[in-house]
Amino acid sequence: MKISLCLIVKNEEKVLGRCLESAKDFADEIIIVDTGSDDKTKEIAHKYTDKIFDFEWVNDFSAARNFAFSKGIHDFQMWLDADDVVPQQSVQKINELKKTLKDDIDIVTMRYVLSFDKDGNALYYSTRERLFNRRKKYEWIDPVHECIPLIGNLHYTDIEIWHKKTDYETTSTRNIDIYKALENSGKHFTPRQLYYYARELKDHGEIEKAIIYYEKFLDSEAGWLEDVIACCHTLAVCYKNIGKTEKIRPTLLKSFEYDTPRAEICCELGYYYKEEGKYDQAFKWFDLATRLPECTSIGFVSTDYSGYIPNIEACVCLSFLGDFSHAIEYNEEAAAYRPDCPSVKQNREYLKSMSGI
Repeated sequence: MKISLCLIVKNEEKVLGRCLESAKDFADEIIIVDTGSDDKTKEIAHKYTDKIFDFEWVNDFSAARNFAFSKGIHDFQMWLDADDVVPQQSVQKINELKKTLKDDIDIVTMRYVLSFDKDGNALYYSTRERLFNRRKKYEWIDPVHECIPLIGNLHYTDIEIWHKKTDYETTSTRNIDIYKALENSGKHFTPRQLYYYARELKDHGEIEKAIIYYEKFLDSEAGWLEDVIACCHTLAVCYKNIGKTEKIRPTLLKSFEYDTPRAEICCELGYYYKEEGKYDQAFKWFDLATRLPECTSIGFVSTDYSGYIPNIEACVCLSFLGDFSHAIEYNEEAAAYRPDCPSVKQNREYLKSMSGI
């Protein structure tokens, strides 16, 4: 099995070399589609490939990705963004996969790590479609937050791709500008587009408008399960931010209609009761989050909600309740996730003084 690695780029001189250097030892060909660079992006790309193509930008990421895929000639097509990095252990796993992957596999997923703690451990990640059998002629959909639907014979892996933004980057309005142009044109949004537009609005501080679109998404009753659960969580946080506290609890509990409790939902319910001063009820939700099985969601996963956050918050709640001995236990559990955290150290000293241990 051989891989055509396909990237769409524009003005990526600061990161492209890093990306391609990390991928060159597994990619059998590298396709670069440039959408209008005026820096040294193409010059850097030429160090790794001569398959560089120009594509006129039409405010549609799917169109650009489909063009890139059309240039690949090998068995499987793979995508990366210019600010992605393939760690060495993943390069080794991909090369092993190339030897063993069966011909009937259509899509291979990999873990997309989006943020890290100071020790390099994954804090926030999702499972993304990454390799595609070329004979299936898959096509990208949606102009922003583009994807290929998970249809076919899937092979899930623990291979990691790291999304490594650089310090110089600023928040771009590119995505939200595309959505607003579509909105102004009278575009009918699909449920998925409603959800991702709401996310962009929230990320750009337009909370009340984001709420409108999150509500439209939930009302459609046609979203992907993982997006629906994530929407319940984020929508509840949005309600909290604008003071609509009466809507927080029912929105969080709505997520239980779709699947078993998720740690982030339990933690948010814990925050809800904690802010009301109901520390016994808050503790129960934080404690539940510590006891849930490891998340196997293929949506976005924040590992802190299963480890550090519920343990440190359970410690705080027990302290308010005067149960200092049990608070110590939860604080030490939190320390297992973040041993150098100032809050853990402060709690340790405080609880020691209060408990007399």
